[in-house]
Amino acid sequence: MAEASKVIHVRNVGHEISENDLLQLFQPFGVITKLVMLRAKNQALLQMQDIPSAINAMQFYTNVQPTIRGRNVYAQFSSHQELTTMDQNAQGRGDEPNRILLVTIHHMLYPITVEVLHQVFSPHGFVEKIVTFQKSAGFQALIQYQGRQNAISARTSLQGRNIYDGCCQLDIQFSNLDELQVHYNNERSRDFTNPNLPTEQKGRSSQHPGYGDAGVGFPQMANAAAIAAAFGGGLPPGISGTNDRCTVLVSNLNPDRIDEDKLFNLFSLYGNIVRIKLLRNKPDHALVQMGDGFQAELAVHFLKGAMLFGKRLEVNFSKHPNITQGTDTHEYMNSNLNRFNRHAAKNYRYCCSPTKMVHLSTLPQDVTEEEIVNHLAEHGTIVNTKLFEMNGKKQALVMFENEEQATEALVSKHATSLGGSIIRISFSQLQTIRENSQ
Repeated sequence: MAEASKVIHVRNVGHEISENDLLQLFQPFGVITKLVMLRAKNQALLQMQDIPSAINAMQFYTNVQPTIRGRNVYAQFSSHQELTTMDQNAQGRGDEPNRILLVTIHHMLYPITVEVLHQVFSPHGFVEKIVTFQKSAGFQALIQYQGRQNAISARTSLQGRNIYDGCCQLDIQFSNLDELQVHYNNERSRDFTNPNLPTEQKGRSSQHPGYGDAGVGFPQMANAAAIAAAFGGGLPPGISGTNDRCTVLVSNLNPDRIDEDKLFNLFSLYGNIVRIKLLRNKPDHALVQMGDGFQAELAVHFLKGAMLFGKRLEVNFSKHPNITQGTDTHEYMNSNLNRFNRHAAKNYRYCCSPTKMVHLSTLPQDVTEEEIVNHLAEHGTIVNTKLFEMNGKKQALVMFENEEQATEALVSKHATSLGGSIIRISFSQLQTIRENSQ
């Protein structure tokens, strides 16, 4: 393999492949700061924001053949360490002024939304589009002005400034992208020139809800990359990232105590749920269709052999590619209880097999430890609890005697109401509750 570089050289880029197609293929691994299409040679050069992002992408595509519009493309590290020529003649070093700014936010103690960025950047001119993303390097945004002069003025006056007192410092560079692609108007991206965009995708093929409009040949690629980043650059042991079967068969359930919503609460820890069907002729079997093959792989990996309601679960890929809608299926595709709708990548960090510690969030502000214990106590022996505050929001850790009790509490009480709030329950990978720990 050539020496690692943040510049990636892509071959076999046919005339039907657009800049945006290439962005979609590499964006999940990190921010692309420059992109040069070498049309005459059917090639392209892409510069990632840093070498680790480029390595993540190359490691991923060593195992997975990247395809765009049915065409295989081939990626390798470029012999260039930096892209200096913007195109064949203009000499630029990434300081080439452009109407699109790449903004990195350091020391981010408070959440930064599209609205906050718009307030900060709009005094310098009409902001057309904003796209934000979370990277290991921190929170970043691409901001597109109507004119280049606006972007120059914004960079000159805002570079190095803090959004809030003592934190959220702006680090601003010019991007060399020509146009930002915005598919949704929500808290992560916004097209101020087109207020009619949907907030989330509607009516895309049911195979891949929650997956960006990528049109690449490998639908779960974005999630796999996001997960690889969340897991510190590598997938968990035993996870390939290349499975494309979305539906999982769960057997050895306890038919007297299980229902679709309880299965949803458990499986939604590993991805978005499209639909669930309990099999009438085999009451201890159920089918669960996940958002994509990667999420299904996580569910099989982490839930195989878990204990629930006195039974050891068997979890395998189903031979059915998806579950046909019907009177006996429960639909979850548009459920706002799916955990991977917003800030999805960050949720992958918390994927693990069931543990005896559960983490509760979205609790009412005035909740007491006693109320939490009363809410969960019927599911097992509670060994320890801790109520704490993070970013001004109440959260709690509850430790049970064993994993099975914690799993029962999670499947029975996730998304239930406590003191008027719908609570969220996940497994925590913490082993013990330290009295002073957050």
